[in-house]
Amino acid sequence: MKADVSGNSNRTHLTWSKRSYTIGAVSSFLSTIVTFPIYKTIFRQQIHAFAMRAAMRQLRQEGLRNFYRGIYPPLVAKTIQGTLLFGTHDSFLNLFSGNPSGPYTLKDRWTAGFFSGSVEAFVLSPFERVQNIMQDGRKVTSFPNIHSILREFNSYGLKESLTMGYYRGLFPVLLRNGLGSALYFSFKDPLRDSLSERGLPSWLPAFVSGSINGMVTCLMLYPLSVLIANMQSQTGQYSVSLRQCMKTIWESRGRKISLLYQGGSLIILRSCVTWGLTTAIHDFLKANKDQKSTKQ
Repeated sequence: MKADVSGNSNRTHLTWSKRSYTIGAVSSFLSTIVTFPIYKTIFRQQIHAFAMRAAMRQLRQEGLRNFYRGIYPPLVAKTIQGTLLFGTHDSFLNLFSGNPSGPYTLKDRWTAGFFSGSVEAFVLSPFERVQNIMQDGRKVTSFPNIHSILREFNSYGLKESLTMGYYRGLFPVLLRNGLGSALYFSFKDPLRDSLSERGLPSWLPAFVSGSINGMVTCLMLYPLSVLIANMQSQTGQYSVSLRQCMKTIWESRGRKISLLYQGGSLIILRSCVTWGLTTAIHDFLKANKDQKSTKQ
């Protein structure tokens, strides 16, 4: 009897894991389509230090045909991100805590989140690299499509194609994604559980928790995103060092924190929609799956 119960438990955990990968992929796919115009506007602000109106005016001048230019890399990347975000986090959480059913400490959630974000960063960094070149209006003529970017990278030597091509700016990407996932998973469930005690509709605590965590995390790490956008939009085998790039950005922003956060208002909206939607869908379907498993 014990072997049978253990087998059912393992199958339940495996089924939930497969379901969470699917949920994450679908929710991230839809969220990317909805929020891509916001992200592209933010990117132009990060690159050119534009005000929001100037960035939107530049996009309008480029026309509707180019409005969704560069969406394919983030669409693929965010879909993969959705599968990795929850799946690898749960795997690391079980590994570090040694207790699949919980409860988990803050240290367990933080550590699992950091490693999950690091794996995600390593897998998705090439997608972000291509995406940032595609979205830079200065690169439209020299790199009209994805194939031209890949052809450029592949023309380098093996080492250069990785360090100067696909994985340029890897260190700040690892730092941003690792810290971001650690913060998100550390406080997502505690905040959701706290809101659930207030008698709110079942889907609202997860949505609010995801929105708040996504917003706060993105704002805290926004300077890193600015640094990554500038490093990854560079092309050619000549690589500006991390320190040089940081210095150039700081000088171009007039040594003002406020200008460094150019685009911060839009990132609040994008983060709220993206993380709120993803968290609500995942937690809602996970709860339904757990209820069905309990009844069985």
